[in-house]
Amino acid sequence: MLLLFETPAGFALFKVLDEGKLSKVEDLGKEFSSPDSARKVVKLKAFSKFENTSEALEAATKIIESSTSKGLRKFLRANCDGEMLAVADSKLGNAIKDKLKIECVHNNAVMELMRGVRSQLTELIAGLATQDLAPMSLGLSHSLSRYKLKFSPDKVDTMIIQAIGLLDDLDKELNTYAMRVREWYGWHFPELAKIVQDNILYAKSVKLMSSRDNAAKLDFSEILPEEVEAELKEAAVISMGSDVSDVDLMNIKELCDQVLSLAEYRAQLYDYLKNRMNTIAPNLTALVGELVGARLIAHGGSLLNLAKQPGSTVQILGAEKALFRALKTKHATPKYGLLYHASLVGQAPPKMKGKMSRSLAAKAALTIRYDALGDAQDDSMGLENRLKLEARLRNLEGKELGRSAGSAKGKPKIEAYDKDRKKGAGGLITPAKTYNPSADAVLGQTPNSTARNVEEEEPAKEAPVPEMKLLNRDGEGEAKKEKKKKKKHIAESDGVQNDDEGGKKKKKRKHAEAEQDDEETPGKKKEKKKKKKTED
Repeated sequence: MLLLFETPAGFALFKVLDEGKLSKVEDLGKEFSSPDSARKVVKLKAFSKFENTSEALEAATKIIESSTSKGLRKFLRANCDGEMLAVADSKLGNAIKDKLKIECVHNNAVMELMRGVRSQLTELIAGLATQDLAPMSLGLSHSLSRYKLKFSPDKVDTMIIQAIGLLDDLDKELNTYAMRVREWYGWHFPELAKIVQDNILYAKSVKLMSSRDNAAKLDFSEILPEEVEAELKEAAVISMGSDVSDVDLMNIKELCDQVLSLAEYRAQLYDYLKNRMNTIAPNLTALVGELVGARLIAHGGSLLNLAKQPGSTVQILGAEKALFRALKTKHATPKYGLLYHASLVGQAPPKMKGKMSRSLAAKAALTIRYDALGDAQDDSMGLENRLKLEARLRNLEGKELGRSAGSAKGKPKIEAYDKDRKKGAGGLITPAKTYNPSADAVLGQTPNSTARNVEEEEPAKEAPVPEMKLLNRDGEGEAKKEKKKKKKHIAESDGVQNDDEGGKKKKKRKHAEAEQDDEETPGKKKEKKKKKKTED
């Protein structure tokens, strides 16, 4: 049996002298207690030395991936003549068996044998000293760590963080200097601030013109358009500004030089940042742009830290203050942070910005992970996701237009069901219904007022007979009075008194019946009405 052992210096192949000792795994460690006893168990048969660090790194990575390198295959073919090979990894043994047709074994006895060989490695391999093995192990471990982490100077995102921070500082300083130039030179030529709006063009014009008296003699065609140049020269003649000394103009021109130099450096820095972003995060750059992508990386700390964040965190990155204020006051949380400045969110209508930022954050999280951990260096994934988001934006805009076209409130108009209308036809099966005026209700009356009117009508129907009698009695009295009131008998006076008393009693009865009617329920009133109708 042969034993394959990997070292930082190369591959070693040991011959197992006594295979019977492998059956006793517990006692196998005692056999390697000293170099002499270890030589009785195994003996070095062959050794393949690595030529350089790159070859050692390639062999080590292949072993980690459970595959064989070209040098290992050549070494085993030359030294394994039909013997069984003991290996430390079962997957590596399967790969050797498939490619080289060499029987491999891996068990607890082999692992204990490996442990013993490692403890006496410098004694079993002649010419390999401990002081030489330590630097080899350290160098190979560093190289292997760089390879596993895929370390590359082109993938360092620290440069992006510093560049975007410097770019923001330059914007602030440039704006401050430009405003100072406008305010300072405004004492001499105040009309120029309204004629030339751009800060860089303003600084170039001031530097070229110096005093406003020189404006008519100079040519501004390389700096300003013709219309602006003509307006500037006209305003310089009739300017209301005060005169300044030559020393003041010299200092203003020096400040203009500072503004122009800062603007030029800012353009160079932006080109540098653009190139670095296309190298480090090409997919994120294709999706959200250079500036937004760089600000996301700077806010996250690094590209790898940003790759660990979910899409919901990427969406509100940069709006932490608003988020915690909303949670504290129990208001709505923000829908976007730094992603608000992305072009896809800016193109969306106001009502759809939240949905668009959520979709963009989800795709941005995928592209960030692909850029940080993937092997590809192209921007195909970012461009593909951008096309998908643009299609979704058009879809959302189309839905919004469809909703607003339905009705004024943005909801589709729902037609009432009509059984007489045919499906898909505009006409009716039967003629339209005519208007029924008898179904109209009388406005201004309540049920209580109508009940009272009915109650007032009922005593009016019962009252006519006695009222007419009273009127007749009054008429007879007046006739008797007309007969010179000579014949007033005691009997007639008694009869009149009796009639008056009878009339009073009838009136009292009518009032009592009216009060009882008020106390009765509406159902009883209806029954009384029906009875009266039947009696009539």
